[in-house]
Amino acid sequence: MVVLGGTGFVGRPLVRRLLDDGRRVTVLSRGPAPDPAAYRAKRAQLTRDASLLEGDVHDVDFLRAVLDDADAVVNLTGILNEKGDSGEGFERVFTELTRSLLTAMHDNDVRRLLQMSALNAGLGESHYLQARGHAEREVRASRLDWTIFQPSVIAGPGDGLFCRFDGLLKFAPVLPVGRAQARFQPVWIGDVVEAFARALDDPACVHQTYPLVGPEVLTLAEIIRLTARARGRHRAVLALPEALGKLQAEIGEWLPGKPISRDNWRSLQLDSVSGEDGLSRLGIEATPVTERLPEILATDT
Repeated sequence: MVVLGGTGFVGRPLVRRLLDDGRRVTVLSRGPAPDPAAYRAKRAQLTRDASLLEGDVHDVDFLRAVLDDADAVVNLTGILNEKGDSGEGFERVFTELTRSLLTAMHDNDVRRLLQMSALNAGLGESHYLQARGHAEREVRASRLDWTIFQPSVIAGPGDGLFCRFDGLLKFAPVLPVGRAQARFQPVWIGDVVEAFARALDDPACVHQTYPLVGPEVLTLAEIIRLTARARGRHRAVLALPEALGKLQAEIGEWLPGKPISRDNWRSLQLDSVSGEDGLSRLGIEATPVTERLPEILATDT
């Protein structure tokens, strides 16, 4: 089987799980740009039992060649920020790549597809969420045996949530935050991996969409406070009014790494929560993320 995005945050543990289940796995990667050092570190974490192919994952001919003997595909490809704020970067990574993948799968008669998406895909004004929704529509319109997963924020060691705030809180006694009241249901990365693994060969999961959420609903302010407390730090969260929060996002748009962007701000207008428990539908008991904070932040080592 083939995994796109297998060197990423979810991809690495999922590839290990698939190999443990006896799968032959080929990981497709876009290569080292734009951060060769970070890419080499991620690549080193991949088990040697998986094949790694680098190439243009947008090229249908390349995808056709790779999928020649595949029986299933997992598409985890994604970005959290784009260059600029036009939406074109998100559309290219999510919609256009998915369209190319679907073409290659049809041409090679590869029917099984597990597609990573996001909670709130297609809703609101965020370019990220809109592009996720466009990709979902492409998948649903295909004749493939697809399953779509819509996680809230995914928590685990090295994540972009608790670990990101952990870095900011090292030096900031007070952290000003826009949309501090925005709500999330962080889902444990191990549960996400388990969901993919269980759905892969289950016919009942075909043409199903699974919201993946944890059992705890946390505001952004609570996530920050929990992160500080886990480190034994005393930090204050300054909830910014809407106008200042929007200004913060405007400034963050131009900072290295985009600690917050205009599109992040647009995404925060929607709570990342769900009344539907996709994990339960798959027979998985959701892990409380707050119990895993020492592991996430590596404070238990």
